[in-house]
Amino acid sequence: MEDKEKNRSLAGNVAIGFFVLGMVCVCVAFGTPNWLVSDPRISGARLDRFGLWTHCFRSLGDPYDVYQRRFFVGCRWIYDPFTTGYDNLRGYLIPGFMVATQLFFTLCFISVLISTILILIYFLCCGPEQRRFIHLVRIISWLLFGGGLCGGIAVIVFVTTANRPGWMPGHDNNFFGWSFVLAAVGVVAILVSSILFFIDLHISERKKRALKESQAKFEMQAETKA
Repeated sequence: MEDKEKNRSLAGNVAIGFFVLGMVCVCVAFGTPNWLVSDPRISGARLDRFGLWTHCFRSLGDPYDVYQRRFFVGCRWIYDPFTTGYDNLRGYLIPGFMVATQLFFTLCFISVLISTILILIYFLCCGPEQRRFIHLVRIISWLLFGGGLCGGIAVIVFVTTANRPGWMPGHDNNFFGWSFVLAAVGVVAILVSSILFFIDLHISERKKRALKESQAKFEMQAETKA
């Protein structure tokens, strides 16, 4: 493995570091419910915290119940099948912009998972001298770039729409939580990693061309001497 580390470019080694940072941030943000949180100092706040898949409320009245006889307290998975009436809130809790956020961040998450396997192969099993190395780096580069773009779209959609008036109660006292911050940091790290892998790809292709040219030159010189 030490030989492979020496043969890889600096850009490739740094790209792995950025990828590890991005992977941890994206995975934690994907599964934690602190994308939008309420100010804990507000005693009468109805929202506690809100994530992509889990929502926590202090006391959320059913917006479709005109008599306000049903309230939801505590944390629940958005597709909770056990709480009576919670499925009726799905359209309210997951409007179009949240569906877009879930979709694009899920695509980012999937690309990170696939890239993890490929980067392990890149780090442990594959070196620049191997025939498929350039193809592997190219796939990793584009996969991370696509995942980073999807994650960026998710973050932009959420930050521009999630805390607007008329959706979550008490929007003046809500703010973006640490899960959202991790999502943003993870997306930036993934994009930086993809750029560094593109640089590594360019370096590897240049080395391969230089090697072919030197081999061709050596063969011509050998034929001339013969």
